[in-house]
Amino acid sequence: MQNKLLEWNKNKIYFTGLIIVLLLSAVFLIFNGKTAAFISLNSYHPFLLNVFFINYTFIGDGVFTLCLIAAMFFYFKKKQEAMAMFYSFIISTFFVQVIKNILNADGLKLFFEAGQYLNFTDSVSLANSTSFPSGHTAAAFAIATVMVLMMKNKSWQLFILIAAILVGYSRMYLAQHFLIDIIIGSLTGSLSGIVSVYLIKNSRGIKGAVKKWHRINNIKPAAPSPGAIQTV
Repeated sequence: MQNKLLEWNKNKIYFTGLIIVLLLSAVFLIFNGKTAAFISLNSYHPFLLNVFFINYTFIGDGVFTLCLIAAMFFYFKKKQEAMAMFYSFIISTFFVQVIKNILNADGLKLFFEAGQYLNFTDSVSLANSTSFPSGHTAAAFAIATVMVLMMKNKSWQLFILIAAILVGYSRMYLAQHFLIDIIIGSLTGSLSGIVSVYLIKNSRGIKGAVKKWHRINNIKPAAPSPGAIQTV
């Protein structure tokens, strides 16, 4: 219990901030409704923000995520962190696709005529269907959660949280998702990240315990008997 408390204390900036943002978003959604909440949070489109979010949203893209994981594994030699990120990406993607195919939620295109609302750029089109939940948001929060839980420098927690939130908002800014899609996507990604870190740390603990038990009991690989026939 004490170890869990220490883990919370180490990462409380990220998780406290995440909980506050999710609660405020849920309250805003409840009082405004899905469509009104989308319009209220997405009515300001200056040129610089257009350029920023059109490019920034790719941080939640699968290709970018896999490239980041590869860089962590091969270049930075952070193999455990990379594997935890990979697990979190796979888990979050799996559940996002399952939810999308089961619910088949209507996308923004059924609520807004093409060009009626999203008219600030020609390079982005309205999402057609199955917008619930946001896969980009899930991937961003999965990676962000793993980074926060496994990094030693905890001073980056707030920056990582803001970076993940901006990915989620970019999906709404570009008219690809409703607020509810972002909320569920962030929850899916965060839980996937937590589960992945647990799997990595738990597997390491099991291997260490087995090695320690072998060492205590002086267990060595069995040598072949003198009369055993050896094949080449």
